[in-house]
Amino acid sequence: MGCGEEARWSRQPADRYLGVRFPDLRKPDGVLFAQKFTNPRAEENFVRSRLVIVLAAVLAVGLVAAPAVLRSPRAGAAVHGLSVKGLNKIQRRILSGFASYEAGIGVPKATARARPGAPMRAGAASSALCPGNFGSNVLVNQNCLNVTDSDLQGRGQAQNETAIAQNPLDPSQVVTGFNDYRRGDGNCYGSFSGNGGSSWTDTTIPMGFTRGTAFGNVARQYWQAGGDPSVGWDSRGNAYFSCQVFMRGQPTSNNPDLSSAVYVFRSTGDAGASWNFPGRPAVETFTTNPAVLNDKPYMTVDNSVTSKFRDRIYVTWTLFAADGTAYIYEVHSNDYGQTFSSPVLVSTTSSLCSNTFGLPTPRGTCNENQYSDPFTAPDGTLYVAYSNFNNSTSSATDNHNQILLVRSTNGGQSFSAPVLVGNYYDLPDCATYQGGQDPGRACVPEKGSAQNSVFRATNYPSGGVSPANPKRVVVTYGSYINRNSDETNGCVPAGFSQFGTNLFTGVKTPGACSNKIIFSQSNNGGKTFTGTTTDPRKMPVVNTAPRQVHTDQWFQWAAYTPKGTLAVSYYDRQYGNSETNGNMDVSLSASRTLNTFQVSRATTSSMPVPTQFNDTQGNSLFFGDYSGLTAVSGAHPLWMDTRNLDAFTCPGTATPGVPPAICGATQPSGIVANDQEIYTRTMTTP
Repeated sequence: MGCGEEARWSRQPADRYLGVRFPDLRKPDGVLFAQKFTNPRAEENFVRSRLVIVLAAVLAVGLVAAPAVLRSPRAGAAVHGLSVKGLNKIQRRILSGFASYEAGIGVPKATARARPGAPMRAGAASSALCPGNFGSNVLVNQNCLNVTDSDLQGRGQAQNETAIAQNPLDPSQVVTGFNDYRRGDGNCYGSFSGNGGSSWTDTTIPMGFTRGTAFGNVARQYWQAGGDPSVGWDSRGNAYFSCQVFMRGQPTSNNPDLSSAVYVFRSTGDAGASWNFPGRPAVETFTTNPAVLNDKPYMTVDNSVTSKFRDRIYVTWTLFAADGTAYIYEVHSNDYGQTFSSPVLVSTTSSLCSNTFGLPTPRGTCNENQYSDPFTAPDGTLYVAYSNFNNSTSSATDNHNQILLVRSTNGGQSFSAPVLVGNYYDLPDCATYQGGQDPGRACVPEKGSAQNSVFRATNYPSGGVSPANPKRVVVTYGSYINRNSDETNGCVPAGFSQFGTNLFTGVKTPGACSNKIIFSQSNNGGKTFTGTTTDPRKMPVVNTAPRQVHTDQWFQWAAYTPKGTLAVSYYDRQYGNSETNGNMDVSLSASRTLNTFQVSRATTSSMPVPTQFNDTQGNSLFFGDYSGLTAVSGAHPLWMDTRNLDAFTCPGTATPGVPPAICGATQPSGIVANDQEIYTRTMTTP
């Protein structure tokens, strides 16, 4: 199949593939759907959009042979009763930080408790619990900090994983989404602004329960938690919010339910102030089986008035299947998020995928994928960029992977064969370089002797199409080996750890290894890219400031302005001593020509290493998986910020005769305990 041809993947009835009877709806080990309709068209849409997953029953009858997506119609969000025993090595490696942390993978059973210090003064306590702006850095989430027990730092407090979008009809209207733990667990929350991001109001996504038809034909399905948000606008002023929800299962709770789903909510005409209820299912899974996992959903809305698929909504995600594979799928809606299509395979087969890890290939040789980013062109072409791990390597020490891209010209009904956007090197194994912390995950180690930067992180793609030249498609992605970080200055790939994560010589050596944000461009509508035949050591980067040459940048997002300026925001360690103490800032790189970039600092001061969701040394294991950016009018990076203090009940207070008092605290590592809040800044671009 040529790169320009589109694969027409057959979507036959699920029972035709499975060869089994569907389980009784009353049995939670099987997954099925049922619905009653009085409108024949509604029934047709519902049935078309729901394929059937049969978990425990099907595992014994051809699970490997059956196309995974057909066993996961409404395949849902991260399954958080998941055990590492349910995933193979490559799946454990590519599982998102959010899913792996919420599942408890690599998370110690006991965490360090912060050591509260002296009581805060009344004014200081009030300021700590209800933080404000840092100059031009505007606080987005408007809640005050819950005072949480020291062994549950982050739970009941933190915000992370940010998404942001501006209304193309009125860019002063902005919506955001983020993981929010104020309710005592992760949930999808957001904020909206009517003045271009100068001030914000919280908005609550009504995700407490959804219709229970697909979950045993009950009236309601209640959800324990959620996250991985994404947001967008259509061309008529309606905003959309995608949220994955899940049940934690046992032993986290006493409920064995491991159901999960991704729902899309629409804000109709009030710019994110309120949302329709209940959410409309993009994917749903009803199960008690921990062997199947749906991870990393992301949404985009085609809001081009010239598109033949104007206002179509797309959601992509990765399905971790019980046969060890991880394919990416897509669903779409042409009725403003009321209903969604059947799942369509995104990660189609290719000769680029020569290493299948000895695993089945029921949907093609590209059977290990993650981190999909969907985006559209003005003419309605849908692009999906994603990380793929099936590439061949040249030696035992070579540990590169590849960014692939597919396109759809028929509104997401089918996709082309993938093209190579570029090769990249993921971040290093954390435990090897950070004293055994965060085993099995990659992180961004600081240089020198400090070992506090252990929050899980990975490199991923984020792309866009230039409005000034719709044939120009640009995809950004991180790489630990790059033009400034390679063998010539002491950063040498050294194969894989026991967990399958990357090893390098020079990780802790100042001036040796440093992560960079590469960009690869296509000038023919995504048919070929500059990175297709160019080594990452020769690829251009967006991090061009002098102090960025030997410092780390990661967690990027890309967006085009209406005039064709590419803006890229990211975390940055070029300022002060951040490369050795683990502090960080957010920067913005922007360019109209892609030949030179203007680099600007977004944060007004550096942020300390995060401490919430901590390990036994008090260092944070989870800081989110990505950060957001929008650039319809000005550039608006949206990031997780750790400059506000965490707060605890002072020891010896809140006892009979002793009123409660609020204290700050210090982690066992010596770092002052901090909170995770959401901030933004309005910035200019060339």
